[in-house]
Amino acid sequence: MANVSLFIGGIRPLPESGRPTGMYKQPASGPLELGVEGFVGDQQADRRVHGGPDKAVHLYPTRHYARLAERFPEAAAQLVIGSLGENIATADLDEQDVRIGDIWQLGSAQLQVCQPRNPCWKIDERFACDGMAAFIAEHRLTGWYWRVVSPGLVTPGDTLDIVSAVDGAFTLAEAMCCWQAHRPALADLERLAASPGIATNWQQKIVARVEWLRKNPDNASPSPVAFHVKPETP
Repeated sequence: MANVSLFIGGIRPLPESGRPTGMYKQPASGPLELGVEGFVGDQQADRRVHGGPDKAVHLYPTRHYARLAERFPEAAAQLVIGSLGENIATADLDEQDVRIGDIWQLGSAQLQVCQPRNPCWKIDERFACDGMAAFIAEHRLTGWYWRVVSPGLVTPGDTLDIVSAVDGAFTLAEAMCCWQAHRPALADLERLAASPGIATNWQQKIVARVEWLRKNPDNASPSPVAFHVKPETP
């Protein structure tokens, strides 16, 4: 069981560029309807990289905030629970405690762990700290996305409870280590790609990387994209 806090929010402009973001969330004050694309009333600005069924709900472990505040003391006062755009915050779980494909109950809804979050350049602008998104990615302080397998009603005070654990599956921490390794064992990547419940877009990237590594056994492996860089145009 994990005690959680819930957050939703609309779209607001970033302080410097004015570009839209859904990162500014507020604590939920009452029951929330959770559908296959997330909480009703929650919004994402750039649907190319945020939102959708395989990124319906974002959980961020609250224990990571202390690590970020230590590395970026100038932003410590702003690094409060909910400020990284998460829908669910908890001090009881992190990436080592969940496995790809695990199903958890939250209120009357059920959610499935399906992929890590790729942090975005908007984090840097939100906190006026260059390098924060890269630090989150490098140290795998990402949190994760849930797929909603059974919509329902979620109320503040509800807990996350494991319903179905996938025996032998990668923990999210193990999955990220495998994915980010310079030349991971092909068998490990193939097993990761075959994980029940893995997000389709991530699975496709893993399969493509397996094929590239198999065809280029002696060449330097390109690093997988760990975070979204700022685009040249909106």
